Amino acid sequence: QLQLVESGGGLVQPGGSLRLSCAASGFTLDTYAIGWFRQAPGKEREGVSCISSSGTFTNYADSVKGRFTISRDNAKNTVFLQMNSLKPEDTAIYSCGAGSSCHNLARYYDIRYWGKGTLVTVSS
Repeated sequence: QLQLVESGGGLVQPGGSLRLSCAASGFTLDTYAIGWFRQAPGKEREGVSCISSSGTFTNYADSVKGRFTISRDNAKNTVFLQMNSLKPEDTAIYSCGAGSSCHNLARYYDIRYWGKGTLVTVSS
């Protein structure tokens, strides 16, 4: 079965850290750009970060710049999102998508695979 599977979510206090993983099953990630997205209750889904297939290009939403870091390990067929200095407003379901480029992922265009998401809750 061809799918993306996210993991690493959970409950964390404000100021804490989590590392999310996006693993591919049934296909290899190394030819895809991977984007992380999140959807908070009652809000639209938004792009958080993206990494190109080679890993040489990354981008971040302004709200997470300096706090989140995206990386990939193609040997492990996995993309990571390191989240530091978490805030209550980071609470959301985080999901990853695989596409042809970060440019297209940002526009929700030509997304080949989606994961089901992992819940991140930032609360004291």
